Amino acid sequence: MLRTVAVVGTGLIGTSIGLAVSRHGVTVHLLDQDEVAARTAAALGAGLVGAPDEPADLAVIAVPPGAVGEVLGQTQARGLARSYTDVASVKAQLTREMLTSLPDPSHYVGGHPLAGGEHSGPLAARAGLFEDRAWVLTPSPTTSRDAVNRVFEMIALCGAVPVIMDSRAHDDAVALTSHAPHLLASLMAARLRLGSQDEIRLAGQGLHDITRMAVRDPGLWSDILQANAPAVAGVLRELRDDLTTVLGTLDDLSDAPRDMRSRTLKPVVDLLDDGAAGLAAIQGRRSADRETQVEVLIADRPGQLARLLDALRALRVEPEDVVPRLSPQEGTLSMRFAVPAVRAGRIVLELEQGGWDADSIDPASGARRQRAVAPPRRTGEPHRGFRESLVPARK
Repeated sequence: MLRTVAVVGTGLIGTSIGLAVSRHGVTVHLLDQDEVAARTAAALGAGLVGAPDEPADLAVIAVPPGAVGEVLGQTQARGLARSYTDVASVKAQLTREMLTSLPDPSHYVGGHPLAGGEHSGPLAARAGLFEDRAWVLTPSPTTSRDAVNRVFEMIALCGAVPVIMDSRAHDDAVALTSHAPHLLASLMAARLRLGSQDEIRLAGQGLHDITRMAVRDPGLWSDILQANAPAVAGVLRELRDDLTTVLGTLDDLSDAPRDMRSRTLKPVVDLLDDGAAGLAAIQGRRSADRETQVEVLIADRPGQLARLLDALRALRVEPEDVVPRLSPQEGTLSMRFAVPAVRAGRIVLELEQGGWDADSIDPASGARRQRAVAPPRRTGEPHRGFRESLVPARK
């Protein structure tokens, strides 16, 4: 059983890990060269500042990718913990280095939580950052079962989903799904420097969505790109070929006769079709997870729906996923949306604590959850009678 965890590096990820496991009774020790960051994380409730008196069960190295190897070597040499993992987003090069440089590589298992945010630092951290997110582990042939099991337990306490991958396959995957998209967002954002104030004034949600991932920490991303250069370059070469096709087609359109323009545009239409297929693949993966319907009643008062949509955004439910319904018998308006079954209980609980009349419905049977008896409450007062029935304690 995991009793103590040492977190080395108290930025967004390290502090969020501390917050997540601390709420389950694990003692967390926070270490950082930046004393202000460590004390800030401690003030948030992520743990205690300073190394433990005896080896922790697990040490999590949450420093920039370029510093992971050195920090891992130093912490293992001084016996900080019984097992070690990291959170770097590039694994193959790091795994090779660890196998040859660590005093005992069997106690180390590479890790990468697929979670983050637009902002960095401990103040951006939250305990629920990893809930329902994939957390990749890349054990080597020498990794001990104890090391893997300890990291599995930490992942469970964080509410994440463990995924075992080969380190090279992991790096190829994140080049496609994360590293190249971040670069493209930055390149598009860089074009905005040349826009006039009148042009920038027309920026809408689409532009914000495209540029949201633009790199805000060039130092961190220099480390990432250096460690995963071949895989990222491969994705960008394919994009370059597609852009060349688009540019050539657009240039040809200016000289094409009107009756030939549709045929001239076909290569771009084919690329747009490919894009739609790629988007459908992502959406299909999400919908493949078993989902539960959540229904929230709306009181007949001005501003209630807007307030609910704000609450749902905070729970990572987008307004476009919400479907309004009207009960013909009672004439009441409600909002329904689907979420993964593993999240439904927590979302209902959060909504009830915010004063909403919320319920979950199994899509297969139509059955509603069995509520425990709750005492009467005033309008807007959170439900408190069925916490235990909705959120089972983690072991």
